Amino acid sequence: MRNLLDQIKQCQVCKTNLPGPPRPVLQASPMANIVIIGQAPGKKVDTTGIPWDDASGDELRRWLGVTKQQFYNNGLFALVPMGFCYPGKGNSGDLPPRPECAPLWHQPLLQNMPRVKLILLIGQYAQKHYLGDALQPTLTENVKNFKAFLPRYLPLVHPSPRNSIWQKKNPWFEAEVVPELQALVKKTIDD
Repeated sequence: MRNLLDQIKQCQVCKTNLPGPPRPVLQASPMANIVIIGQAPGKKVDTTGIPWDDASGDELRRWLGVTKQQFYNNGLFALVPMGFCYPGKGNSGDLPPRPECAPLWHQPLLQNMPRVKLILLIGQYAQKHYLGDALQPTLTENVKNFKAFLPRYLPLVHPSPRNSIWQKKNPWFEAEVVPELQALVKKTIDD
């Protein structure tokens, strides 16, 4: 795993398509029980080099019911984005994750994490990549029907403050999905 992480940290595959030098941001360990597959680091995370070190991370940790200490324990959580580097700014927020990363690096990473029991798929890019034929027509339907993807996967909306409108329109998420997510995370961590 150490060699693989070093290779990822030195990756230059999409450097001509990035707004700055490549700075892959992730956390992984062969001991991880839960993998969180997100989109791509934002500007703040690109600056700090710490995955989910922003308001989205605060909300995600609340949903999971874990402390920062637990979240950044790579023996519990692997934090693997669809695109490892900050993709730049677009018209309505950050650009989508670079498409090169997941096909190149996800399989080797997952093969080196034999203890993984649960993979959280955050946002449409992760869900499209991992759910295959089971993918529902919308992200909302994937999240609403999360039990259909268990025990391996659990699709989630992105915890960005930009998605607060989605959460207000879908109160079932906080009432039904978050408690189930917290129970699954607690059980997986405690096992």
